[in-house]
Amino acid sequence: MGVVLVAVLLIVGAVAAVAYQRRLSQPYGAVSDLDAEAGAHRWVERLGGSLSTLDARGNAAAAQALTDAAERHRAAQGQLVTARSGAQYAMASQTALEGLHYIRAARISLGLDPGPALPDLGPGAITARDGRVTIDGRTYAASPRPGDATPYYYPGGVVGGRQMPGGWYSAPWWKTALVAGAAGTGGVILADALLDGLRRPHGGGPMF
Repeated sequence: MGVVLVAVLLIVGAVAAVAYQRRLSQPYGAVSDLDAEAGAHRWVERLGGSLSTLDARGNAAAAQALTDAAERHRAAQGQLVTARSGAQYAMASQTALEGLHYIRAARISLGLDPGPALPDLGPGAITARDGRVTIDGRTYAASPRPGDATPYYYPGGVVGGRQMPGGWYSAPWWKTALVAGAAGTGGVILADALLDGLRRPHGGGPMF
């Protein structure tokens, strides 16, 4: 019995040593595939739970944001099914995070506490009221708050190679420009965009 116990302890120690050496061999700050998978599942589950407890109550802006959040939830679930690598799980996390930004926007529109802060998807939020964004020759209103003229929320991301801030817009201009069903940094913008009247979050100069 004692010999068996010693053998088991030696095996456990060897496994622990190998795992420790592998962790040491990873670059500092690197995320393993297992960590990426667990993180993706957490973000997707959090998004699903948030969707199940929020009602738009007839608020058009909140309803639109919740619709976009539900789209991201379905997309993230699909990405989880096919994910096999850390990069693929990271993409699922990204999609779920975009959905959670829409949840946050819906809560703000409803006058509720927006909830815990989320990782940024772009250069920050719109700070200039009555801003304007020009995309492919068309100009749209942009605002840091939802309103009758700006009922569509965008969480922030890359547009035509430029970082676009999150905020509320007069039309969902990004929907026709995105491919692969993902917004923000995960999407591909086909139109070139110029941003007018918007400034950096802390009072800096124009973004472009």
